[in-house]
Amino acid sequence: MNVSTAPAPAIVGLADAFVEAAPDGVAGQFRALVDALWEDGTANGEALAAVPTLVAALERAGTDRKGHLAVLLGLLAETEYPDLDGPLAGAVRGHLDTYLELLGTPGIGTPLTLGLLYLLAHFPGDRDRILAVATTLDLEAEDLSRLDRALSTLDPERPDLGRVWPSPSAWTLNEDERAFDQGWIKELAPEQLVANWENDTRTVLGCTGARAYWAVCNGDPRNLPAAPVPERREVTAPVADAALFAPHLGALRCPSCQGALESHDGVALCGGCQARYPVAGGILDLTATAAEGDDAAADFLEKLSRVPSMGLFYEAVARPAFLRVSGSDWGGAVSPEDEDRYIAEQVRPVDGPVLDLGAGAGRWTAVIAETVGAERLIALDAALPMLNVLRERLPEVPSVLASAAELPFEDASLGAVVCWNALQAFYADAGAAIAEIGRVLRPGGTFTLMTFRRSDDPVYRYFQSAHRFPQHQGGLQLFDLDDLKRWLADAGLTIREESGPGTFVFLTAVRAH
Repeated sequence: MNVSTAPAPAIVGLADAFVEAAPDGVAGQFRALVDALWEDGTANGEALAAVPTLVAALERAGTDRKGHLAVLLGLLAETEYPDLDGPLAGAVRGHLDTYLELLGTPGIGTPLTLGLLYLLAHFPGDRDRILAVATTLDLEAEDLSRLDRALSTLDPERPDLGRVWPSPSAWTLNEDERAFDQGWIKELAPEQLVANWENDTRTVLGCTGARAYWAVCNGDPRNLPAAPVPERREVTAPVADAALFAPHLGALRCPSCQGALESHDGVALCGGCQARYPVAGGILDLTATAAEGDDAAADFLEKLSRVPSMGLFYEAVARPAFLRVSGSDWGGAVSPEDEDRYIAEQVRPVDGPVLDLGAGAGRWTAVIAETVGAERLIALDAALPMLNVLRERLPEVPSVLASAAELPFEDASLGAVVCWNALQAFYADAGAAIAEIGRVLRPGGTFTLMTFRRSDDPVYRYFQSAHRFPQHQGGLQLFDLDDLKRWLADAGLTIREESGPGTFVFLTAVRAH
C-alpha cells in the first residue's frame, strides 16, 4: 500500500458529502466513500491518510450516520489482518478514546452500538479497556461473546478452537463434546493451531460486521428466539436394515461402476463389481465398501455411535443464524413457515422416488414427506451426524451417505429433487451437482432449491465471504444468479418460479420432456 501523508481533497469532500447528505442520499454517498478507500478487503494508498478525516466525520455526523463510519474504520483496520499492529490498524486504533467515549454514551441506539463493537473488535491489545465499557452496556449475549472472542489471543497451551459460530455464547458443551474437541485439537501442528484460530477470528469478525452493517443501513436487527441444544445429546438412529431401501433399489446404482444394487445379507450389493456397501440404522453408506465376511452393519453402527451431536446444534442454533448472514435476513423477512409453504406449493413430482439432496438434520425433509409422502422419499447428505439426527426424526425415510457431485441414481429415475439450503455447501461442485440432477430427473420432474446469492453491496458481500466453515476454509462462497441459471439450462432444466427477498434464492425448475 502506497501511503499518502495528507488526505486528498477528494476524500475530504466525500466525507463531507456523506455527513451532509439528504436521507435518501446516504447509501450512495457512503458507497462512494467506501469505493475511494477500500475494495474487497484491500485498502488503497489514500486510506492511511484518510483515517483522521473519517474520525472527524464520525465525531460530527448525526447518530444515524456514525455507525457507517465506525464500520468503515473497522474495515480499514481489518485489511492488515492477521497483523493488527500494522500502520493502518495502528492509525485507526489511535482514536480509541473517541470510540470508547461514544460507546459509553447513553441513547446512541443499537445500530451505532453494533457498528462500534465491530470497530473495537480489531484491538485485542486494548481488551481490558474495551470490555470494561462493553460489559456495562445491556448487550445481547451473542454480541458480547463475539466481542470477547475477537479480543482474545491464542494460548497454544490451552487452545480453544472451533466453537465460535454463530457466537461463543451459543455453545454449551457436555463432557463428551469437550473430549471430542480436545482429541482433534491435540492432533494439530503449531501452524495448524494458528490457522484454525485465525479462521475462527475471521468468522467472528464476519458475523459481527454483517450484523452491524445491516443494522446501520436498516435499523434494529431482529434477535432470534432462544433455541438451545436439547439437553439429551445422544442420537440413535432407529434399527433398520437394507430392506428399508427395497422400494428404491431400482433407482439406486453403485457409485463405483454404476451397476444395479440389491439387498443382500444386511448390505447393499452391487451386481456388477460386487462392491458391498454397509447399511445400519436406515443409513446406506455409499462412501465406503466392506470386504466379504466383514460385519459391515456392526462396524457402521459403531461408527454411528461415535458421531457427536452436531446435527442437534445445527438444527437449533447454527442454521437460523446462517440464514441471517447469507440471506441478509437480520430483519426476519423469511420465516420457517415461509420455507414450508414454498416447498408445499412448488414440489410437484412425476412418478418415481423423491430425493432430498443435502438433507441435513431433516427439518425440511419432514416437510417434503408431508408434501409427497414419506414412502416416496430418500434423504442424501455427506455428513453422518446430520443423517443420524434425521433418521431418529424420520424412521420411515431411508438415508444415503454419498456425494452430491456424483449422485448414486440411475438416469431419469427420480420424480423430483429438493435441495434446500444446501447447494452452497458444495459450491465448488454446484455445477456438477445440477448437471447430475438433470441426469437423474425424469421428464417433467421438478428441482426445487433454496440457496443464496452474493450481495450487490460490496461491504455486505465481504462480510458474507468472511465466514470460515469446515467446507469453506477459504471463506464462504455464494452464487451469482447468472451462474445458477446457466447451470440449470445446461442440465435441461427450465425455471418455473424464481423469488426470494434479500440475498435468498428460491427457485423451481422443470426437466424438459
